[in-house]
Amino acid sequence: SFSSPHSSLLHPSITAPHPCHPQSSPLLLPTSSLTLLPSPSPEKEYVGFATLPNQVHRKSVKKGFDFTLMVAGESGLGKSTLVNSLFLTDLHKDRKLLNAEERISQTVEITKHTVDIEEKGVKLKLTIVDTPGFGDAVNNTECWRPITDYIDQQFEQYFRDESGLNRKNIQDNRVHCCLYFIPPFGHGLRPVDIEFMKALQDKVNVVPLISKSDCLTPNEIRKLKDRVREEIDTFGIKVYQFPDCDSDEDEEAKQKDRELKESTPFAVIGSNMVVETRGQKVRGRLYPWGIVEVENQSHCDFVKLRTMLIRTHMHDLKDITCDCHYENYRAHCIHTMTRYRLSLSFSLSHSLSLSLTLSLSLSLSVSLCLSLSLSLSLSLSLSLSLSLFLSLSLSLSFSLSLSVSQFFNSIQFNSLYWHDVTMYILPKLILYIYNIKNK
Repeated sequence: SFSSPHSSLLHPSITAPHPCHPQSSPLLLPTSSLTLLPSPSPEKEYVGFATLPNQVHRKSVKKGFDFTLMVAGESGLGKSTLVNSLFLTDLHKDRKLLNAEERISQTVEITKHTVDIEEKGVKLKLTIVDTPGFGDAVNNTECWRPITDYIDQQFEQYFRDESGLNRKNIQDNRVHCCLYFIPPFGHGLRPVDIEFMKALQDKVNVVPLISKSDCLTPNEIRKLKDRVREEIDTFGIKVYQFPDCDSDEDEEAKQKDRELKESTPFAVIGSNMVVETRGQKVRGRLYPWGIVEVENQSHCDFVKLRTMLIRTHMHDLKDITCDCHYENYRAHCIHTMTRYRLSLSFSLSHSLSLSLTLSLSLSLSVSLCLSLSLSLSLSLSLSLSLSLFLSLSLSLSFSLSLSVSQFFNSIQFNSLYWHDVTMYILPKLILYIYNIKNK
């Protein structure tokens, strides 16, 4: 080692370079003096982004959830009773039942009932859309039109709110699922059933149900299900398809998913009555020959429907509505608006070019009148100028009316494009009138 007045500043385990050879070697740490740092414990490696699901959960529970369910089918198939059984509520307390004469003249109506449900701190705003009068008329031609119009109106309202300035408090009233009730009598789907489901298949998730299945024996239910599935495939009807299970799901979850898929269309029973059987109070229907339990899976598929609709696939129904059905509607609207703007721009350009042509014709007629007044007598020039001016005025009025009619024919005053009319068309129209005035 090398001694110097400042040798106390050097680390005792460091070898200093020789004074005659300052570039001989750098300072080296012997192996014996290296101390390995201890590896960090798993607790110290924790960053914290694993709590994101908890954050989303707390925010979602605080905000609450909303779900819109539509029920459709003929009167008397148990739609209201089934909804009350599903959500343990009473949505139709003051409902008035129509007699046969009133039902003949009744048209399809859309009624909406909203109820706030809370379970274990989770709030759900449930909206039930009922369709009284569907399929009850003598002539059911296009009886589904009010229903499809209502679904489109909800898409349109959401599209307006989404395109507006205030997007924080958008009310989502889009229909997320439609339960269509098939009568238990008959031998499959009727023409009105086929046409209804085909009209709604690209607008909403359609879930077909066999209503009042306690009217049928187990063998009859099995045959009717096979027949309905076969006709759905034959006519190319797109009903709601259950998503496949994830690969990391356990075998029990996969088995339940297979049972749900095999049970479609669900054969359901609804009841608002509580009866006692085997010492227990259950929801069911009391008959002279026995009791049909609503929540008994050997009696009907009510539990499977509730599991699918509420416990396992409610969020998937909302995702398909938002990502598939609404996106198709939104893309169609944007495409229509783009074509509309292009046709409007073409009409405006055509009108402006026509105005320029008219101004040029007017200047030529004025110059012609001046030349005629110089070359001919005053009376003759006045008569010719007057006739020319009248003909020019007629052509000008005709051309102007043609341009204005073409301009307004290109405008399609639809409620969906009213904001486009006020923000795009009116400035163009004002500029157009201002240019005509200047010319």
